[in-house]
Amino acid sequence: MPKLREKTVVKLRTKGQGVSHSRTDVSIRDLIVPIDEPVVRGGTNLGPAPTEAVLASLAGCTNVIGHKCADKLGVDIGHLSIEITCEFDRRGVTLEEEIDVPFVAVRQVVTSDGPAVQADLERVGSEVAKFCPLSKLFEQSGTSMETVWQKA
Repeated sequence: MPKLREKTVVKLRTKGQGVSHSRTDVSIRDLIVPIDEPVVRGGTNLGPAPTEAVLASLAGCTNVIGHKCADKLGVDIGHLSIEITCEFDRRGVTLEEEIDVPFVAVRQVVTSDGPAVQADLERVGSEVAKFCPLSKLFEQSGTSMETVWQKA
């Protein structure tokens, strides 16, 4: 039986419903994800802030694309632990002034508990940098991106 060819460009859809001044319930597929501000910023802390959600998405994307790249390279990376730190320029969100690159710098430390050797982890990391759409989004926006791949 012939293999079906998937479309190369697809439409992704999401819908946000503002519940309050700080919380938006976002519908994605059959999920509802709350995006909210912490209590100290007037929110109800029911979910990550929008800026935190994008960093969480980067961690998720790094994990998914990391495993795809490792499989393609024949490298066993086991499970990944991903820690992200970000320098964020808040002047834009506080309406002080427009900021072209609000995510100034992002640093990821990706730790593998699998049997892969360091050289293989670096090969996987190099491939992830080519294919992770969120990493590319940050880089193309001018964010300084650093990703370190290491063994546990």
